[in-house]
Amino acid sequence: MTATFDKSKLPSRYVSVGPQSAPHRSYYYAMGMTEKEIAQPFVGVATTWNEAAPCNIALMRQAQAVKKGVKAGGGTPREFTTITVTDGIAMGHAGMKSSLVSREVIADSVELTMRGHCYDALVGLAGCDKSLPGLMMAMVRLNVPSVFMYGGSILPGRFRGKDVTVQDVFEAVGAHAAHKIDDKDLHELECVACPSAGSCGGQFTANTMACVSEAIGLAIPGSAGAPAPYDSRDAYAEASGQTVMDLIKSQLRPRDIVTRKALENAAMVVAASGGSTNAGLHLPAIAHEAGIEFDLHDVCEIFRKTPYIADLKPGGRYVAKDMYEIGGVPILMKALLDGGYLHGDCITVTGKTVAENLAAVEFPKNQDVILPTSAPLSPTGGVVGLKGNLAPQGAIVKVAGMKKQQFTGPARCFDCEEDCFKAVQERRYKEGEVLVIRYEGPRGGPGMREMLATTAALYGQGMGDKLALITDGRFSGATRGFCIGHVGPEAAVGGPIGLLKDGDVITIDAVAGVLSVALSDAELAARKKSWKPRRHDYQSGAIWRYAQTVGDAEKGAVCHPGGKAETHSFADI
Repeated sequence: MTATFDKSKLPSRYVSVGPQSAPHRSYYYAMGMTEKEIAQPFVGVATTWNEAAPCNIALMRQAQAVKKGVKAGGGTPREFTTITVTDGIAMGHAGMKSSLVSREVIADSVELTMRGHCYDALVGLAGCDKSLPGLMMAMVRLNVPSVFMYGGSILPGRFRGKDVTVQDVFEAVGAHAAHKIDDKDLHELECVACPSAGSCGGQFTANTMACVSEAIGLAIPGSAGAPAPYDSRDAYAEASGQTVMDLIKSQLRPRDIVTRKALENAAMVVAASGGSTNAGLHLPAIAHEAGIEFDLHDVCEIFRKTPYIADLKPGGRYVAKDMYEIGGVPILMKALLDGGYLHGDCITVTGKTVAENLAAVEFPKNQDVILPTSAPLSPTGGVVGLKGNLAPQGAIVKVAGMKKQQFTGPARCFDCEEDCFKAVQERRYKEGEVLVIRYEGPRGGPGMREMLATTAALYGQGMGDKLALITDGRFSGATRGFCIGHVGPEAAVGGPIGLLKDGDVITIDAVAGVLSVALSDAELAARKKSWKPRRHDYQSGAIWRYAQTVGDAEKGAVCHPGGKAETHSFADI
């Protein structure tokens, strides 16, 4: 029997109840809705479906299954879409400046759609990197009953007897430039690397944030696992629609779920899986929407205390499909819970706690995709934080799969990614150097680009472990090697990274958590006096507007005051 709901305290009463709502109801009748449907709660079903990339192409199908679940639970689904910028296509050129900006646009556009139409709840489906945190940020900001669902990963490609991902194609560009492979080899690889719909298959940013969605409690357990083409995703989508109706009944909301302890759980799962450094940007941004202080340093403190147990690409051997086949994210979480790491008492969208959700999960033996915490790949997380006179606000590096975690060398400085990439392609660097890419931070880029094209090219040339790279920009979740991102303060505001000169000796110590340059405070102060701000090329439009409002990477590169400054929540209008 379908549940009945009292709309007297739900936002949709403003557009569906009483004589004053007659004009609004006339629009609903125009779309074929019945009186019964208008009387039910309105549930926004938001997707980032588009034809830009395989990450998003399956989301429309899954949204239809969500709508079935909403209807079965006594709700009226209202589907809408928002943008995405797909990093795999935006990477390596000026288009990447749009990527992080899109996270804010996604959150803002979902907020505006929900506010404008007074929807009572939200189910959000996302595929590509920034769309996952963008939708989760909107859920926490609005604080209406919400369920998140990942669209699923791509199937691995197969190239000459081994599994491959888009990471291999980026690295092949470097190998091609070094004449290690020819045009025919590169073409053969690009044709087979991405064989289906879905997001990048390694533990890159999309799969990292998909794991976060389950760990933080906003997604149904197991929903992040199945690859995008699998029909089993539709069952999870339908269940997500039914779950959001249960949440309307109980009024269990995102801010009841996304607590400090839930954020710590999310950070543990990132560390344990060797996930993307971008989680160090997105977790603080999600926390900010709830008014919770949880910055890069808090995230990195959790990383430091969490063992690395999932042998996933880019540092490891396996892809998301392999983790799914042994039981998915619940297995990773079960290993952490059994090891005494996760907060088992955190509530989730199921209405149960993390521990209750995992009670029947058994850790599988005879597999080495995920190891128990008693026998980890590394006793500390696959991602670590750094700090020092070169990064007073901190920096972040993925160490998963790295044998060497200390590096000292002279700086070779570049003021944009293109200049560094060109130097790499032309082999204008020396083994043992530290390549510095600056003026790529949130304000200075603007947009805090990822540098996968450059780092992958170095690996393709066989030089990935022979030099280091630091930036006030970001690195892709697919980046591997000694690549330090999020260096703050950024160059655009006169941070130390903007004061470096060629030859300055930089020390990186991922064990001790240090990023420093062999310069005295007095020398840095003298250089700061002669430093002048640079004018970037984006003096109008969305990217200009972003640069005016965006804050430091340390705090999540957020663009508004957040939950702490609220005088009311949308859910309570």
